Amino acid sequence: MKELVEYLAERGIVCRRLEAIAPRELGSRKRLGIYYGADRNGNSCVVFVLVKKSRVLQKEAKELEELFRKLIGKAGGQIDHKYLLIDAPLCSKAAAKLEEMGWRIFRKG
Repeated sequence: MKELVEYLAERGIVCRRLEAIAPRELGSRKRLGIYYGADRNGNSCVVFVLVKKSRVLQKEAKELEELFRKLIGKAGGQIDHKYLLIDAPLCSKAAAKLEEMGWRIFRKG
């Protein structure tokens, strides 16, 4: 988690009180990291960390948004910022779809 906080801080995003949420809690079998917290201004934020070898397609982008919607329901309110830290090839159409849905994408590696 320390690496994640440092990585985000290098990009100007400082999140306090990040807590890990297991994808199982949201009814998913996906292998990704989900972290929920708040930034310096008190706005809520969520960070999804996705590491895989195969390409991320539009279908998976929709699945990530569905997980985000479930997280909103679990958190019981609005989440102001959503970030995706990805270490995988990303389809250009999937990237456009995610940005259209309000995700801020960081490519690692």
